Amino acid sequence: MNRICQLMGLLTLALPWALPLSAAEAAVGDVLSTPAMHAPQAERAVLLDLARAGARLVAVGERGIVLLSDDNGATWRQASVPVSVSLTAVQFVDADHGWAVGHGAAVLMSADGGETWSLQLDGRRAAQLELDAARTEMANASDTDAAAVRLQNAERLIAEGADKPFLALTFTDARHGLIVGAYGLAFRTEDGGASWQSLIGQIDNPAGAHLYALAAHGAQWFIAGEQGYLARSNDGGHSFAALDSPYSGSFFAVQVRDDGTLLAAGLKGNAFVSRDNGSSFVPAPVPMPVSFSDAIRTVDGQLLLVNQGGALFRTQADAQAQLKPYGAPLGKPVASVVQAADGSLVLAGFTGLTRLAAPTVIASE
Repeated sequence: MNRICQLMGLLTLALPWALPLSAAEAAVGDVLSTPAMHAPQAERAVLLDLARAGARLVAVGERGIVLLSDDNGATWRQASVPVSVSLTAVQFVDADHGWAVGHGAAVLMSADGGETWSLQLDGRRAAQLELDAARTEMANASDTDAAAVRLQNAERLIAEGADKPFLALTFTDARHGLIVGAYGLAFRTEDGGASWQSLIGQIDNPAGAHLYALAAHGAQWFIAGEQGYLARSNDGGHSFAALDSPYSGSFFAVQVRDDGTLLAAGLKGNAFVSRDNGSSFVPAPVPMPVSFSDAIRTVDGQLLLVNQGGALFRTQADAQAQLKPYGAPLGKPVASVVQAADGSLVLAGFTGLTRLAAPTVIASE
């Protein structure tokens, strides 16, 4: 759980697990049914992810905080949210439709640009979906040993309650999306979240590695996770096969450049590039052994990475996709970065939100 520990300081993930199981489940249940409180200085809270909703910026973080900015990150206001679990990731597919995921396996959906949110899925319902899928597999299995292990794991999910987080999501449009998280949690929707299907049995992840990041490029999808876990889908994210990993440490970010170049980055500044869709990787060294926390594709098709010390690195318009330092390090923990509609950069982390000055603006091409 390295990324969770580093980015959240065990603020909300470890605390329930330190309680007896019944108390932990009750605590998570409470925050799944308790709306987020208004925070007067919410822009200084622990914020873990950022997204664009058209020209609007959306930030999510601890205790269900969702913030909105309509001036490229200069000012922020808090949205109405029906849960107070920490939210770990957010994405919008257009100016209106977006999803956020977080602790308690919460999945929230907004159809009004983040102004209001509804709860589509939580850990209890997710566990039941996986149990139903595991029972169906067991009834029709050719490999009964593997099916039995899956069924046992699903029954354990039911017993443990809603205590596991989703950590990443990718939607390709307002109907089709995939969410992944701790202990190999993975669910897919094809109707905008009105219904969800467990994908755990379709991902080659027998050890139940935590899944930290997702990226899609056409029909090919990629997952990155702990202990060097990498996987690829060639069927639009319906099934995944594990890749030979170039590194045994955790990957916290995965992204694909416009030309199809794949980049995976993680612990201690380790980053690797693949030009053959993950079949092989070469190192992309950086002069700073600080763990990467996020990677985005900028409007010019290049990749921008940020590490937990607030240093930025960017690929160049060449075949090597080497990472070059970009601007001066912020010198404070950063969990996420987004490019605003005016080309500037906004970053989120332990100390809240930071908007970078004009010299760091990335121009459109």
